[in-house]
Amino acid sequence: MDVADRLRQVDVSEMPTPTAWIVGVHGGSAETTLAHLVDGAVATGHRWPIGTPRAPMAPVVLVARTGMNDLRAAQRAVIEWASGATPVALAGLVLVADAPGRLPRPLTDLAQVIAGGVPRCWRMPWVEDWRMGGEVTADGAPKAAQAILAELHDVLTNPQ
Repeated sequence: MDVADRLRQVDVSEMPTPTAWIVGVHGGSAETTLAHLVDGAVATGHRWPIGTPRAPMAPVVLVARTGMNDLRAAQRAVIEWASGATPVALAGLVLVADAPGRLPRPLTDLAQVIAGGVPRCWRMPWVEDWRMGGEVTADGAPKAAQAILAELHDVLTNPQ
């Protein structure tokens, strides 16, 4: 993988340990939105969190939109993680709908391939209120989004 295709890294060894590190794999990925929705999570600014080998690291959650270029960015990040180039505990990938409605078949197929390379994959639905500047809260989210956030919370607080 070309170095230009890799996510940068950020040293988090001096930072308090969050519930999870949220890593957006591209600009506009909803990294900040997801960090607001997951209690105690911290967005990394599209960078892999790197700590010291002696300190326990919080799990990492990748996040991407479901457009073709965005899914390809997610695929590159998953390949980078799977190669061992980034020593993080990956909890999974959240794919955030890039538009209302069903994904076209090519996007669904690629998302399915990418999901096969991560421990877990969640599909966050389109939330029009968030797009229009509404308050980003789990309580105000649609039921489908609340269910995903509850499962994500369980995975992050009860590692197996």
